[in-house]
Amino acid sequence: MREPRQSPRNVSVSISESPDMRFFGLSHGHLKDAMAAYPIYLLSSGATLAYGGDLCDREFTNVISEFALRYRPWQEAVRNYLAWPVHAPMAANEIRELDEALHGFGRLILVTPEGHPMLCGEHRTVSQSAVDDKAWRVGLTGMRELICAETEALIVLGGMLEGHKGAMPRIVEETLLAIKAKQPVFLVGGFGGCARAIAEAMGLVEPWTGSCDTWQGRERFDGYSNADLNNGLTDAENCDLASTSYVDGAITLVMMGLHRTSSRLRMQ
Repeated sequence: MREPRQSPRNVSVSISESPDMRFFGLSHGHLKDAMAAYPIYLLSSGATLAYGGDLCDREFTNVISEFALRYRPWQEAVRNYLAWPVHAPMAANEIRELDEALHGFGRLILVTPEGHPMLCGEHRTVSQSAVDDKAWRVGLTGMRELICAETEALIVLGGMLEGHKGAMPRIVEETLLAIKAKQPVFLVGGFGGCARAIAEAMGLVEPWTGSCDTWQGRERFDGYSNADLNNGLTDAENCDLASTSYVDGAITLVMMGLHRTSSRLRMQ
């Protein structure tokens, strides 16, 4: 019988700007600290990071690439997924440059509209006008479904509730997919935004004065509770994770949960 892996694993990380950070006493500098801290801990623990980011969100991609080179230069440490609406209008040389930039520590994965991986050499450029709203909805959902299928845990922090191109806000859809797949989900809510809104919808934290409960997908969380996060943390620990803005404290809880879920797997 094959021995279970001792630690995570392929972890999907979704960290982005939140409109609520100032209310919680945080700045973009705090977000950058979080963007740096999570890759350090996860990569040094042996995890492979999966990130489905568009090409406008270079900051986090650059951060995880830097730390992947430092901690895991000898093996694949990062998988960067690009949805079809993102890569379809790109020229072949742009795709090649992105792919080459990850050589040695990561892999670029282009995703078809249906959510299947494709080789970079199979890419065919289309006009921007061919990427309509429906293509964004289908393409982003397909990419998120593929990431969920190829990862074993999800960490979310921040995120916008409005202005999304897909069927629903990015972190909302990612969280729903992970919960349905019974993956460990870690809601780091201290930065506000999507992660905090989901935590409120699930009853982990109380709403604050700026809370919004009309976001797309809100009703899909009715009936979900702490237990559905499947992350190895107690109810009290999940509530702490959903409220703390202390980066080191939140990372400690995430790593603790990942360790416990790995231990649980070994005992099965």
